[in-house]
Amino acid sequence: MGTSPHENSSAAVTGSLGASETHVPGAGASTNAALKTEVRSDAKPGANPAVAADALSPDTLGIMAAEPTPGTTSVEAAKLRVKWYRCKVSREELSKLNQRSDLLGFLQTVGFLGLLAMTAGLAIYSWRHWPWYVTAGLVVLNGHLWHFLVNGFHELIHDSVFKTKWLNQIFLRVVAFLGWHNHHWFWASHTEHHKYTLHPPDDLEVTVPQHYQIRSLLLYGIVNVKQPYEQVSEYLKTALWQFEKKDRWTNQLFPESEPERRRDYVRWSQIVLIGHLSIAAVSLALGWWIVPLVITFPKIFGNWLHILCNSSQHAGLPDNVADFRLCCRTLYLNPVLQFVYWHMNYHTEHHMFAAVPCYRLGRLHRIIKADMPECPRGLWATWHQIFEIQRKQEADSGYRYYAPLPEKVLVG
Repeated sequence: MGTSPHENSSAAVTGSLGASETHVPGAGASTNAALKTEVRSDAKPGANPAVAADALSPDTLGIMAAEPTPGTTSVEAAKLRVKWYRCKVSREELSKLNQRSDLLGFLQTVGFLGLLAMTAGLAIYSWRHWPWYVTAGLVVLNGHLWHFLVNGFHELIHDSVFKTKWLNQIFLRVVAFLGWHNHHWFWASHTEHHKYTLHPPDDLEVTVPQHYQIRSLLLYGIVNVKQPYEQVSEYLKTALWQFEKKDRWTNQLFPESEPERRRDYVRWSQIVLIGHLSIAAVSLALGWWIVPLVITFPKIFGNWLHILCNSSQHAGLPDNVADFRLCCRTLYLNPVLQFVYWHMNYHTEHHMFAAVPCYRLGRLHRIIKADMPECPRGLWATWHQIFEIQRKQEADSGYRYYAPLPEKVLVG
C-alpha cells in the first residue's frame, strides 16, 4: 500500500497507489486545461476572498471543532487558527442539507451490507455447487467490495447516516468489526484531519506530496498475499499494548498521559482480533476454508479500485492552504460506483460541510458548483490529472498545483 499497514487505518482512509507517504476520502478538456496552470510554490492560491457560509457552528459543519480552553498553551492555541474558505450556502438550505434520514440511511447502509452478504454468500454457495472459476470470481468480487467498508465506517464515524443516534452507533460497530477498523483511533485522527486538513503536523492522517506507481498497483492492488499478516501483526501490537512499536501519529493521538483512551482503543482491537481469528479457526476446523477468504481476509483481493477512488481525494494537491477547493478533490463517478464509495467522490463538499449526510452531497455540489473548480469526470481523467501533476513535481520539486478557481460568484 505504501503506507504503514495501520489497522485503524489511515492507509485505508487515504489509500495509495504505491504511495511514498510519511503516514497516514466535458471532463477531459477541463482536466487538460487545468493542468496547463503551473503555479510555483510561492504563488498565491486563488483570488477569491473568503465567503463564510451562514450557520457555521461546529454542529452544523460537523467538523468536531474545539474551542480554546483556559490554560491552553500558545502551541495548542495555534492549532485552532485555520480559517477555512467555505462556499456560500444559505442558512435555510444548509439546515435542509444537514437533515439525517433513517430511510435513506437504511438504503445506503443496508444496501451496501446487502451487497457484501450477497457476494460472500454466493461465493460460499458456489464453493459447494459451482465450478471453481465461478467461486474464484465471486471471491475476488467480494474482496473489491469489502475494501469500501472503510467509507461506510467513515460516514458512521461522522454520526450523519441515520437520524436515530443509536442506529449510527450499532452499524458503526458492525462495519468496524467487519472491516477491521478501530473507531476510537479513527475518531481521534479524523477530528484532526477535518480541522487541519493537510496542515502538518496537526494533520498526519493524510500527508503530501505522495508518489504513485502503477507497478505497485499491479503488485498489491489485485492480489496481496501479505495482507493477512500485515493486518494481524498490526492489531497484535495494539492488543498487546505495544505502543512503542506504533507509529508517531498513534502515539500523538493516544499519549501515555491518557490511559483510559488508550484502554478503549486497545480493547476494541482485542475484540476485533479475537473475533476474526475465532471465525477463521472454527471455519478451518470444520473444513470451510472459503469462509476466512470472504469474511476474515477478503481484502487480499481487489484493492485497486478502492485505491483509485480513495487516493484521489487529496493526491497531487497542496498542503498548508486554507481552501478546501484547493486541497481536496471532487470527481464525477457513475451511480453504482458512487453508491459503493458512499458518495465520497464529493470530497471537497464533505470537507466544507462535514455534517451533511453522504446521500445529500450531490445536492450540495449542485448548489455550490459555480464556486468550485472544474471536476474531472471518471477515474481515468482524475488520474491523468494526478500523474501529470506528479510528473511536473518530479521535474521541479518546487512545483505545486492549484486548481483554477472562479473569479467571482453571484449569490442568489
